Amino acid sequence: MKINEYIESGILEAYVLGSTSEAETRELLFLKAKYPQIQEALQHLEMDMERVAQQMSIPPPPDLWSKIENHLNELAEVPDFDAIPIRRPPNRKGGNHRKSGQFIEVDASSSHMRVHKIWRWLFIGVFILGKIFLGFAIYFYLENRQLKQEVIKLKAQLEKYENTKYNQQP
Repeated sequence: MKINEYIESGILEAYVLGSTSEAETRELLFLKAKYPQIQEALQHLEMDMERVAQQMSIPPPPDLWSKIENHLNELAEVPDFDAIPIRRPPNRKGGNHRKSGQFIEVDASSSHMRVHKIWRWLFIGVFILGKIFLGFAIYFYLENRQLKQEVIKLKAQLEKYENTKYNQQP
């Protein structure tokens, strides 16, 4: 095996970028331990990639760290909700199957969804407008169909008139 051809094949770049398969990675690690040229080429490639990444990096804004600290301090000042007692209504079914403090029972007596009144009126308005537009659409469809039938009758009468006019001429 020619080591220089292996180094120039691009497998080292693929390994550094993390796009090699498991078999290729095992082979590279085996050859790296066996041949110091591969170890040296891999180190140079990693240093070159690091330099390129540092040159292309964009520094963060100068006040970013203070914003992060402030946000972390706000999170640290959040009160401990475990210390606040949770009042639970008595179980109406008779059994206490959930005695641990990690669950809160919810009494859902209604299976209907509640909607704000403005949305109800908007829905009713849209429904009524839809019915009005449907009525207009049906009316104009029937009117159009009737006018097409009249046009067909008038064309038939016109053809009949023209035929009789040409037949009467000597």
